[in-house]
Formats: sequence, structure tokens, C-alpha cells
Amino acid sequence: MAQHNPRPTPSRWTGEHVAMTVVPLRSSRRSRRSPRRREPEIIEAAARVFAARGFHGATTQDIADVLGIRQASLYYYFPSKEGALELVCLQGVGGFFEVAKAIAAGPGSAADKLTRLIKSHLSPLTDRSDFVRVFLNERQHLPPESRRRIGKWSRGLEQVFESVLKEGVRRGEFRSDLDTRLAVLGILGMANAVANWYRAEEVAIDRISGEFARLLVAGVAKRPKPPRRPTSMRGSAR
Repeated sequence: MAQHNPRPTPSRWTGEHVAMTVVPLRSSRRSRRSPRRREPEIIEAAARVFAARGFHGATTQDIADVLGIRQASLYYYFPSKEGALELVCLQGVGGFFEVAKAIAAGPGSAADKLTRLIKSHLSPLTDRSDFVRVFLNERQHLPPESRRRIGKWSRGLEQVFESVLKEGVRRGEFRSDLDTRLAVLGILGMANAVANWYRAEEVAIDRISGEFARLLVAGVAKRPKPPRRPTSMRGSAR
């Protein structure tokens, strides 16, 4: 997943804290003599542990147990539990930003772009839900400098959504009185909350994103002017 560091301007951020369910983790006991693991495999294991147990409930030993390696071997990949959390959070938001930028810069109406942004924002819940949940719920446990780095990605994503809304207002697709900043916070708050209740066996993510997109696009769309009532004729021909 590309991780080019964006340079967005500062803005406010509101996020949700989702209650995590602790589940037992099964260890994939492989050979302890394996000298190196691929970095994505290490980060995925960390995401799995943090998503299941939360940052404070997880240990680097838990991550090592999932991988079937010695705890000391993890320090080749990250210096601390906080370092592991930052790597997971970066993967949890970095991909969103890159995909969102491509959508905003691509062809189509503002309504089409907003629909695609919502779908791309929700689709990782099907195969990268651990990363999404960790980013939403655990990033507040990062040290201040790490939070600032992660915050740049969050603010960059907000700005992409807002640029599409402003484009829609400018083109006359969306309401001229639309508060684009509040709209962005509402859209992302609504979309981020899905991580709390989404269950693949109950409803398809495509159905959720489709319903959300229709609801949100209808909410920001320019309202048609009501037809003028015909004026009554005074008097009648004699």
C-alpha cells in the first residue's frame, strides 16, 4: 500500500471509539528457526492482536505467539509496541488517502465521485478490517509525535472528501448553502461507525455502501425549484 507522506493543511478531526471484543488468538506455530519474516506478515499479525485485544490489552509476546517466533525477533521490525501500533495505523489510513486522491482527480460528476469515495472507504472492511478498527480505536494511544504523523493522513483524507463536495457546489450539483466541512465530518463519522457493527454474514458491504451513497448524495444534492403557480386571470372576456 503506497505511503507517500501527504502535506495537508491543519483541520479539526473527530473520531469514534469503538468497543472491542476480546477473542482468543490462535497461534500459527511455524518453525522458530525461521530467520526472517516478511514485513507485511508481521504488521498483519500486530493488527490482528491490537484489533482483538486493544492496545493496552495486547503485548508483543501476543504478536510473537501468533507468528510462532521469539518475542525478541520482533524488534528487528519495530522498536516497541507503540512502534508496531504506528505501522498498523499507517496502513490503516494510508491506502484510504491514496485511493481517495485518485478518485477525486479522476473523471465523473461530483456525485459520482462522492459515491466512489464512500464505497472505497468502506470496502477495506471486507479484507482489512483489523487495520481499519485499530486505526479508528487505538491511535489515541500513540505518542504525540506519532499521532501528529498519523493525523496528517487523516486530515488529508478529510480534505479530499471536502474538495469533491466543493466541486459539486461550484458546478451546481450540490446545494449552494452546503456547509462542506460539517458535511465531511458527518459523512466520515457515519462511514467509520460501520466498523463497530458490520458483520459480513449479515449484510454485504456493497449493499451498505450503496445505501449510504444514495442517502448522502440525496442529502447534498441541489434541490429543484418548485414550479411556479399560474396566476389567476382577473375578469373574463365578454
